[in-house]
Amino acid sequence: MAAKKKGETDATLGKELLHSMILQRRFEEKSAEAYALGKIGGFCHLYIGQEAVSSGIIPLLRPDDYMLTTYRDHGQALVRGVTPRAVMAELFGRIDGCSRGKGGSMHMFDRDVNFLGGHGIVAGHIPLAAGVAFAIKYRGGDQVVVCFMGEAAVNNGAFHEAMNMAGLWRLPVVYVIENNKYGMGTAVERASSIKDMYKRGDSYQVDNAVVDGQDVWAVREAAQEAIDRARKDYSPTLLEVRTYRYMGHSMSDAASGTYRTKEELDEYRTKRDPINLLSAQLIADKAIKEADIEAMEKDIAAIVQDSWDFADASPEPPIEALHEDVYVETTT
Repeated sequence: MAAKKKGETDATLGKELLHSMILQRRFEEKSAEAYALGKIGGFCHLYIGQEAVSSGIIPLLRPDDYMLTTYRDHGQALVRGVTPRAVMAELFGRIDGCSRGKGGSMHMFDRDVNFLGGHGIVAGHIPLAAGVAFAIKYRGGDQVVVCFMGEAAVNNGAFHEAMNMAGLWRLPVVYVIENNKYGMGTAVERASSIKDMYKRGDSYQVDNAVVDGQDVWAVREAAQEAIDRARKDYSPTLLEVRTYRYMGHSMSDAASGTYRTKEELDEYRTKRDPINLLSAQLIADKAIKEADIEAMEKDIAAIVQDSWDFADASPEPPIEALHEDVYVETTT
């Protein structure tokens, strides 16, 4: 997709962005249903409410660019090009999943689209992104690395070490903080002495900016600038994208409870939902009709149901798979 400035309306691009966000939303809702029925085991972290972040950034990448992310990775995998079938099969722990059923919800991976995880250790993937970016520069390439993280990750030492290296060595990496206001059940204000996360880039001479994560056009504009900067002269960027998750931190905690109010949740759902905001804009600009959205929803429902049916029919990995990918053949 070409770059798009905030405030402009392009019917084709707008429809693509809306389709991307609705697909993520409906897929995650189906994932919640599957989890409740015992189809998905282990932890499961849903992306509902944050869809404008992934849809605003990932389509701007070239096929040979790279991305890494956290354990809230289903929606981002879909946007990057991992098929709904492969994502759902991975959630179900089946052999046809993108990680052959071994990664599950938290460890999606698909080398074919340069989707390098899905990482379960908080902040553990941030230095890995710096390493990939270093390899690109070392080889003289012009690819870019995008690395997503939650706001709680920035208080880890790995974040600061990686940011220092990115700033010192001028690495082509875009670090994206998805600030959804809560690290598990702890509000940002209670956990961080610096409330404006993007300002941490100043300590390492890394370009930085903050953007409204519920506005997909604003996200695209900021991301395009950062990606262009990295591709042109290996300059890193730290983006703080302020968004909101509607579900609990994972499926094991309630959407609202002791750490946030129902009123706050309803405020975002009714006034700041990224899908509703884009839909309303496209309708107002006569770029799309209600009937078009209904048709889109019907198409997406079929895609999501197909992914469930495919995953349900996929076999579990054979017992021998326990010994696969443990060692690697190498030279001496």
